[in-house]
Amino acid sequence: MTETNSTESIVPLGVGTLIGDSFSILFRNIVPIVLIAFVPSLLGVLLSGYLVGFEALLSLGEMDEPSGAASALTSLVDLVVYSLTTAFLVQLAYDAKLNRPIRIAKYIRPALASVIPIAILGIVVGLLIGLAALAFIIPGLWVYAVFSVMEPAVVIERLGFRGLGRSEKLTKNYRWPIVGALVLAWICALVVIVVALFAADFALTSGVLAVSIFLYATFTAVGTGLLSILTALIYARLREIKEGVSVDQIAEVFD
Repeated sequence: MTETNSTESIVPLGVGTLIGDSFSILFRNIVPIVLIAFVPSLLGVLLSGYLVGFEALLSLGEMDEPSGAASALTSLVDLVVYSLTTAFLVQLAYDAKLNRPIRIAKYIRPALASVIPIAILGIVVGLLIGLAALAFIIPGLWVYAVFSVMEPAVVIERLGFRGLGRSEKLTKNYRWPIVGALVLAWICALVVIVVALFAADFALTSGVLAVSIFLYATFTAVGTGLLSILTALIYARLREIKEGVSVDQIAEVFD
């Protein structure tokens, strides 16, 4: 897990700034972000609920533990949902960063063009993370950091299945700071997920499954949105450091 040391000084990634900008973009654009992230989140909830049962997924009470295979599949579903959400929110993040109008309709075509490679590569990354995590959680986090900017690379540079290699190249020498940024964001997203579970469990115990699913998908869309925005900003920061490409130049791809 060691990285090759560069003979040049390493420019700091700026984890604090990235986290702060991610929250700023999320809060300033909460409605369009939830609208974009809701559909992938809803599909993920429906598929995960089918695999492990909606009561097991949405209830806080004691339930039978799902099988290892079902749990692994739901984890893959979550990763694919995150990847697809990021494909849409990459563009919004840059418009918001540049204080430009949010143009949801304009984001659809580039995102849909990237859906298939991103979904497949998301599964590949999930399997690699799972294999690395069998040893311990830290290798899994490191592998995730290696491929963490795959989605923006595919959407913006239209690399298709070469997105993994591009991410590996961009994240070199910055994987541990990326792990730090992602862990901080995951902790915040986990808080949102806990709130989602309480809301979903309340609706479920009231006998309203549809409302429970809706609430859970809505809240998880917020958590996923935060992680997706952070991923987009990490990608932009890495390209700024390594290639001298500004956010303005990245955003020109969508104009």
